Amino acid sequence: MGPHTTAQPSEQEKIVSRGRHGSRSDGYDDSLVLHNPKSVVKRQVSPEELQTPGGKYVKRTFTIVGDAVGWGFVVRGSNPCHIQAVDPSGPAAAVGMKVCQFVVSVNGLNVLEMDYRTVSHLILTGPRTIVMEVMEPLDH
Repeated sequence: MGPHTTAQPSEQEKIVSRGRHGSRSDGYDDSLVLHNPKSVVKRQVSPEELQTPGGKYVKRTFTIVGDAVGWGFVVRGSNPCHIQAVDPSGPAAAVGMKVCQFVVSVNGLNVLEMDYRTVSHLILTGPRTIVMEVMEPLDH
């Protein structure tokens, strides 16, 4: 067995372990959600609560450059949406996006009142590089 034959299976394993083989073409990998079928958010939070000055949330802004399979995160919920899952090897994780963050805006457009289908559509139909503002709970 030469080194060439051993390189193939490990390459294959890497692809499979990234969970990308079940991806849909729209960049939202449903296999990520299967590990986490229930909402990751402990309770519903209102848009007003997120924006209360001196509240329990801190705003963060991420610039995420999509790769060939998408941006590496899953949005769920509505009014406001939250980050349900983040692919550990994807572009979103690389810039510090985490599960349970609430989505405030996408490319400058306020999305606090929208549902995840609308937000996903905005991301998918927008530029490859997206700018997202999120609110992150301080108690994490």
